[in-house]
Amino acid sequence: MVGKSVITLDDLSLRQIQELLRKAQYIDSHRKEVAHTCEGRVLATLFYEPSTRTRLSFETAMLRLGGKVIGFAGAQLASVTKGETIADTLKTVSNYVDVVAIRHPKEGAALVASRAASVPVINAGDGGHMHPTQTLADLATLQSRFGRVTNLTVGLCGDLTFGRTVHSLIETLCRFGNVNFVLISPDELKTPQYVLDRIDATDSCSYAEVKDLVSVIGDLDVLYMTRVQKERFFNEDDYLRLRDTYILDEAKMAYAKKDMAVLHPLPRVNEIAVEVDDDPRAAYFEQVKNGMLMRMALESSVVGDELPGYEPSEAKEVQA
Repeated sequence: MVGKSVITLDDLSLRQIQELLRKAQYIDSHRKEVAHTCEGRVLATLFYEPSTRTRLSFETAMLRLGGKVIGFAGAQLASVTKGETIADTLKTVSNYVDVVAIRHPKEGAALVASRAASVPVINAGDGGHMHPTQTLADLATLQSRFGRVTNLTVGLCGDLTFGRTVHSLIETLCRFGNVNFVLISPDELKTPQYVLDRIDATDSCSYAEVKDLVSVIGDLDVLYMTRVQKERFFNEDDYLRLRDTYILDEAKMAYAKKDMAVLHPLPRVNEIAVEVDDDPRAAYFEQVKNGMLMRMALESSVVGDELPGYEPSEAKEVQA
């Protein structure tokens, strides 16, 4: 993985993803040992749209590895306001840093950045397209909760049209195989056809599209909630009409399995009631920690810094 850009998780083999999961587990239990892994390295976080968790997670990951961080949070703070292209920005920033994390509202921007840069580029989210490191956090959470990422019934609920985290997770779980997807959304926010095609192309995976959460929640091993994203709508009336379509509360959780895991990429608005936070099935803040650990694993891997004491797996498979 040394020198490799990660724009979608298709850029990584299943073995490389499994190795990142193992590294993240190692990092979590060896915080002091890995604290100087990336000493002397610099990460640039180029965030052309607002972000709190993702940007701070990338930055904290590098800081916890002993490296340093530069960057900006918002296009208004960058030379894009002067008309500079993404390609020119990346050619410039590549002279300063060892790795770049980029978030951009336009689909394909991260790919353009990776082709212009002379250092590895990690996609921190591009438009409604892909969010690979969030998917790594999701996989780590499934692995932590169930000891596997396959043989699961995974419900995805809410905005399945614009939710890049949903698209990334479905496509990656299809690569592992043996997952049953339950797609829960109103007609206006259904899963895009190219994502459904990906499921159809995987013999061991299946899907069902439904509108009612309560009718299926009892069948789920995982419930992945999403917010209806105001910034993706052109019509505010549509947003206001759809934003409260699904709200997970204690009453709905009463129908769920005792070991179902509730995931959410955050930030939430009101689609998960605060009362659910105390339920042991709530895994969304655990996802936040796992996201940082996976970014630590990824950043150290692409710059080629080995974790002290870590022994790489010889194709040791994630439990199926």
